[in-house]
Amino acid sequence: MASKSFDTLHDEMIHDAQMDYYGKRLATASSDSTIRVFDVDAESISQTSKVLSEHKGPVWQVSWAHPKFGTILASCSYDGRVLIWKETAETGWTVIKEHKKHKGSVNSIAWAPHELGPILACGSSDGRISLLTFTEEGVWEDQMIDEAHPAGVNSVSWAPAVPAGAITKPGSNSAPITLVKELVSGGCDMLAKTWLWSNEKNRFEQSGTLEGHSDWVRDVAYAPNIGLPRMYLATCSQDRTVLIWIKDASSPDQWKKTKLTETPFPDVVWRVSWSLSGNLLAVSCGDNKVTLWKENLQGNWEQVSEYNEKGAVTTGPSGSQTSGPKQINNSVNSAPPAGTAAASTS
Repeated sequence: MASKSFDTLHDEMIHDAQMDYYGKRLATASSDSTIRVFDVDAESISQTSKVLSEHKGPVWQVSWAHPKFGTILASCSYDGRVLIWKETAETGWTVIKEHKKHKGSVNSIAWAPHELGPILACGSSDGRISLLTFTEEGVWEDQMIDEAHPAGVNSVSWAPAVPAGAITKPGSNSAPITLVKELVSGGCDMLAKTWLWSNEKNRFEQSGTLEGHSDWVRDVAYAPNIGLPRMYLATCSQDRTVLIWIKDASSPDQWKKTKLTETPFPDVVWRVSWSLSGNLLAVSCGDNKVTLWKENLQGNWEQVSEYNEKGAVTTGPSGSQTSGPKQINNSVNSAPPAGTAAASTS
């Protein structure tokens, strides 16, 4: 679909915009305390929207559940709550779960891979990560990871459920695949941490600490993986850098760290996001630009495109640039303003 620009009718800044699984719905989150849901097709974006207005403060993020669980959308807010919405033909959008056990702004939410079931991870300024699970009995259960990042959690992301190397190991065609239940978090302590589910203890336990940033870690993102030998993880920071972490199936406890660029970005890097195939990384920077990056055959990362408020500039292998679409989507500041992730300001 060609790039489009439209008025969301939000009264204040947009912090997040997410397409659903089929690319037919767009949900936006704003400082005006509302969520708007638009219908999208190949030709246009609906100028009318459903307005979801149960939050009492800025809405930082929205996240669509896999459609196998229904039309479900989660949202998190400065008001300290996570709301889970469900749309039905009879009632429209209604809140089916209000999660209010956090003591500060909830800054990030992420649904687990659908193979693991309907599980929502939530990161908060109170330093904790909560996990909401919809059980087979039809009830929501919650579990806390206390002091995940004592100064505040800014972002959470789930690892792919299929482990690295699962389809390339000898005999993998006949052996059942053991799914992985793992997530990563980024916080105000300048760290990213990985958390692995322990069946013995029935809880998440810290499995790794990723050091490399010199300021708050603003976002973390696992790359999609279909069982290939490597796993990729991107982190970005207030220090204006992006780090790529790579783990081989042959060394599952060792992360190799690489800088995306040798020089810092022009401004704070707010968000990192992988393509569905896991080979293209989008980086959202405070200079109102989004750049796209790809790893070359030598293992180095090259910028392939840049999107700004006026359009797109595509950079080819030789460094030449060509003009792209004349319009792009509304600019989105993908994270809470500086300070909201600290527990003292929640």
